[in-house]
Amino acid sequence: MSTTHQFSRRNLLAGAGLSVGAFALGTSLLTACSEPGRGPAGKGNGDGTPLALQLGWLINSGQFGEAIALSKGWYDEAGISFSINPGGPSIDGIALVAAGESQLGQISSSPSHMLARSQGIPVKAFAVCVQDHPYAWLSKPESPIEKPEDLIGKTVGGPATSDILVKALLAANKISEDDVEFVATGESVAPLMTGKIDAWGTWLNSISQRRPLGDDFVSMRLADNGVPLYGYIYYSTDDVLDKKSDIVKEFTSATARGWEFAYDNVADAAKATVEMAPESKLKDIQDDGEAMMEYVFTKSTAEKGWGTMDKSIWENQIALWDQLGQFNSAAPTVDELATWDILDATADSRPKLG
Repeated sequence: MSTTHQFSRRNLLAGAGLSVGAFALGTSLLTACSEPGRGPAGKGNGDGTPLALQLGWLINSGQFGEAIALSKGWYDEAGISFSINPGGPSIDGIALVAAGESQLGQISSSPSHMLARSQGIPVKAFAVCVQDHPYAWLSKPESPIEKPEDLIGKTVGGPATSDILVKALLAANKISEDDVEFVATGESVAPLMTGKIDAWGTWLNSISQRRPLGDDFVSMRLADNGVPLYGYIYYSTDDVLDKKSDIVKEFTSATARGWEFAYDNVADAAKATVEMAPESKLKDIQDDGEAMMEYVFTKSTAEKGWGTMDKSIWENQIALWDQLGQFNSAAPTVDELATWDILDATADSRPKLG
């Protein structure tokens, strides 16, 4: 069993030998597209309205915005006593948010959110961090897989839960599931390197995870081949979004401000993140963070600001997952899945970068 460490902003700064005005910081379901693990929680000074964010992975570059906002005291300035609750393999983050253990949650990829809503769990997305999902299959140059048709007759590996992503890719490209073999190989790139599999699924921004492979690989991204997904979706319950929307708006603005700072200061954001997760390696966090930026800041964010969502993308995802028979009951509607109220209210504070 891992130990969760709670840090106050002041104590963390003191432990690092920094002034309170300098640096500190803070990041459930493990899903098909999740980056694995669990991390320590970040926590503000406790003077404002309590607001907890439930995660499902190790603290990483995906929480650069929260890390900076915590270290700079921007949540405190917004009247929020902010904390981050870690997730892990045995923790159902959506269930915890639905039960009120945390007011907000962040899920790694949109399918889990859609499935939860279809099962009657009253959670709704209000912003998206990763606009352009980086999940991809990597192959070796001597046997490249550059398009879905190249998978026919091949073996694909990855975490057990990524099987549904392979099925989605095949369905979107009208390829029979019988023509491709999926093997649950976990999160290690080793089976690809040794030739046990022909393609391996991972997040392209996870430089540290694929580092043993070097730069000698070919990638085929899910989003480029008919399966658009959102990543690191922020969500809350219908009740919180209805009754506590003001504090959610403040959180969104402060987090957007954190991401704006991180955009031009990846090294600082990485240092802040490692301060909260000392078991992490600075080089890994910084390399992953630099790679993450192109997926967080896109043409969509340049036009509509960090955190934006597109109704048509949600509609396409619902239709594909419905086609795959993933909903045990009626497919959710876009309005059941997401609200644009928070984004509309924070339009002026969300940076337009991309």
